[in-house]
Amino acid sequence: MRILGRLTIGQKLLSIAMLSSITALVSASIAFLAYDLHTIRQSLARRILTDAQIVGFNSVSPLLFNDAETATTTLGGLRAEPAIVAAIIRGQGDTRPFATYFRDGPPAARPSFPEQVAPGPVFAADHLLVSEPIRFEGRPLGTLVIQADLAEIRNRQHRYAGIVLAVLAGSLLLALGISRLMAKTISRPIVRLADTARTVSSQKDYTVRAEPGGRDEVGLLIGTFNEMLDQIQRQDSDLKEARVDLERRVETRTRDLATANKELEAFSYSVSHDLRAPLRAIDGFSKAVLTDYSPQLDERGRHYLERVRAGTLRMSQLIDDLLGLARVSRRELVRKRADVSDIAGQVAVELARRQPSRQVRVEVQPGLTAEADPHLLTIVFENLMGNAWKFTGKKADACVEVGQQANGPAPAFYVRDNGAGFDMEYADKLFGAFQRLHTEADFEGTGIGLATVQRIVARHGGRIWAEGTVNKGATFYFTLERNP
Repeated sequence: MRILGRLTIGQKLLSIAMLSSITALVSASIAFLAYDLHTIRQSLARRILTDAQIVGFNSVSPLLFNDAETATTTLGGLRAEPAIVAAIIRGQGDTRPFATYFRDGPPAARPSFPEQVAPGPVFAADHLLVSEPIRFEGRPLGTLVIQADLAEIRNRQHRYAGIVLAVLAGSLLLALGISRLMAKTISRPIVRLADTARTVSSQKDYTVRAEPGGRDEVGLLIGTFNEMLDQIQRQDSDLKEARVDLERRVETRTRDLATANKELEAFSYSVSHDLRAPLRAIDGFSKAVLTDYSPQLDERGRHYLERVRAGTLRMSQLIDDLLGLARVSRRELVRKRADVSDIAGQVAVELARRQPSRQVRVEVQPGLTAEADPHLLTIVFENLMGNAWKFTGKKADACVEVGQQANGPAPAFYVRDNGAGFDMEYADKLFGAFQRLHTEADFEGTGIGLATVQRIVARHGGRIWAEGTVNKGATFYFTLERNP
């Protein structure tokens, strides 16, 4: 079966047909030879037995009158049967021969007879023994034993074997020719169908069709295959049209979206920039009122003015962060080999300089590099490490770690702290603008930093996510596309 699995369908059909033909012919030939052997053996046995009966009848008188010479002459009549090579007559109860007959050969080469021979024909390996009792009026007088060779049977077997081989050879040649013709008739449409399927699969050309076959199952298969190709061709044409239309729509939407983004960024930048002047006026006049008219104001009035100045300061910070986010989106991305460890180290030094009273242990994994915009990457670490610095403010043993995990399909950089942490239920709100998980009273901030980080990471083709536990710290992971 393994050998058949490696053959083509034409070779399989030819092999099956030839195997069937050979099996049938060989079986028929073996049956014919076996039947012929049985027939010729039976025929020889009947012929020799008939001769034995005739000779036995003629040997009654010589045995009655003890005439060995006449008995020998009677045995000589067996010479007419070419298969008989020897014969003997034994008297009743006597083991010595009364009369003998040998066709030819010296005495030393003459066949011997067993003392006891069962009545009837007995076939041995190379001869036939026939024992016939000699009786007179029902009284046994002796036994006639005839030995015949099997040369006649062997010669006939050889002739018939030659005839069978010739018939087998001719029949196999004829079967081979017919099998080839039939195999081609059956396999040719299937081979053409396979070639068509291979062409469709390799070239994705659904316009080709298999040559129609007959009205049998193969023809039905070819017709069904062509109908399937018709359906696929129509669907492929519809898909191409839909793809072209979709690409056109996407291009239009992308162009409109890019225009809208530019207009929105320009509007955001303009509004943020234009808000500075009124804010400065509000802050300036509030400060002037506190300076010039403070004695005339009661404690509540001064408190209200301080609240006004604090609000303008916070709004100024929001405007600055919005401008920073807009600049991140508008700035051209310039990738180069960036030393991540050096960037994180410089950010840590700057954070320590701003708050020299804080004792924060910062651990930066050495040898970190990335293909990224160094300026934007600095903004990423300023925000992530700044958050870690801020949210560990209530920890006596504050620690900030910067490193890279090697496991996963894309190695990710991380910034880890042991600060306030957060509830993972609200993790999806971390990277939205103005989204905060802690109150202003607990930790200051505008909620723009992580949105800025997410925008920068997305522009690098990466992603950012966070893991944390309340009061046990947080870890922010981000990846950068290696080959943009």
